[in-house]
Amino acid sequence: MPGAAGASPSDAAGASPAGTAGVGSAGAVRTSLPGAVRASIADSLAAVDAELARRYPGDPGTRQPVHTVYVPADLFTAGTVRDWGDRALAALDEHARDAASFAAVLGLPDDLAEPVHTRVRAKLAREPVEDLRIDFEDGYGLRPDAEEDAAADRAAALVAAACAEGTAPPYVGIRMKCLEAAVRDRGIRTLDIFLTGLLAAGGLPDGLVLTLPKVTYAEQVTAMARLCEEFEKARGLARGRLGFEIQIETTQAVLGSDGRATVARMIDAAEGRATGLHYGTFDYSAACGVGAAHQSMEHPAADHAKAVMQVAAAGTGVRLSDGSTNVLPVGPTERVHDAWRLHHRLVRRSLARAYYQGWDMHPGHLPTRYAAVYAFYREGLEAAAERLAAYVARTAGGTGIADEPATAKALSGHLLRGLDCGALDGAEVERLTGLDRAELDALAGRTPAAP
Repeated sequence: MPGAAGASPSDAAGASPAGTAGVGSAGAVRTSLPGAVRASIADSLAAVDAELARRYPGDPGTRQPVHTVYVPADLFTAGTVRDWGDRALAALDEHARDAASFAAVLGLPDDLAEPVHTRVRAKLAREPVEDLRIDFEDGYGLRPDAEEDAAADRAAALVAAACAEGTAPPYVGIRMKCLEAAVRDRGIRTLDIFLTGLLAAGGLPDGLVLTLPKVTYAEQVTAMARLCEEFEKARGLARGRLGFEIQIETTQAVLGSDGRATVARMIDAAEGRATGLHYGTFDYSAACGVGAAHQSMEHPAADHAKAVMQVAAAGTGVRLSDGSTNVLPVGPTERVHDAWRLHHRLVRRSLARAYYQGWDMHPGHLPTRYAAVYAFYREGLEAAAERLAAYVARTAGGTGIADEPATAKALSGHLLRGLDCGALDGAEVERLTGLDRAELDALAGRTPAAP
């Protein structure tokens, strides 16, 4: 009888050595491809395998702050972080004295009112700012060189002292001026002074973050990577010690003059040093011609830019941050409540779209930042825990959902984010999932006990 699909008897016989030993015997399976074929395929894809590993290493597995607070360099003091916490608590005392009134303003369900309010106040007392950026760009403006030199040196001294005393936020750094020709030398000098000052005062903090604003071309990102490399060489630091965030606040950062998407090219141009992409609400909106009254984190132009950022960053380990609202919760109570509702809604919107970080521009934004974040993680706690426990038990259980490994990774990541920011407690998560922190880290692909 002729071989299947036109194969000759000799072809079939020649395939036998590649099959499982004892082909045709009871319990054995048959194969047709010689081992050399598999080896050849592996060789042909080796470069692709290496490229995938380089470009898409996955989430870094460390804590991501829920926000970034920007403070102009001339206003930054040793008491800035505590002052923001105290002013946020004072705003709660004045405009929403208890859990019920705060929940009523934001529309929180009754079962979340007390736990969210309690945790928000505790957070504001313990760790009001998770990520602080001392701003030498738009919030600081153009100053005489001697003045900015002194401010950069002073910022380094204050950050070093706060780190030594244990009062610094988990993440802290500067936003320098951009690398456009008009301010390039000034930005480089400020960066140099700040980093040199930190080293002179004892070393670079673990949570150091540098921000490069107003990027228009990938070559500027390459230049920033080179600056970091040259500083490392000059001071004997390990290669790769310095990383930086890229602010996406120009149209050229999203779509180039040739019509090609450019965000991914910027990530690649960073040569592994990019840590985040931060959307700049107002600069980007203005660049698109959006009128001041309509510039917002939820404008269609903003959603388009952030969708491009999200796809470009997926799997690369580069984190995403949304922008800010310029509506400040100040003035009479009615106005504060309106601003709180807007901010709370915008933060919730970002969270639902997997933008887990954003900017806060005023101490009055802190209560609604944490309220939105805590409610987001607490309201999904039991459902996420049940689904994850069912996945680990290899059954859909009573959830009616059969999750895949990627979803289990997302579920565990969701719970870990809640734990990192203080929305959830380790004991309650372990009780609901049957998993301890190390097991959650493993499912999420994180390094155990990541900072």
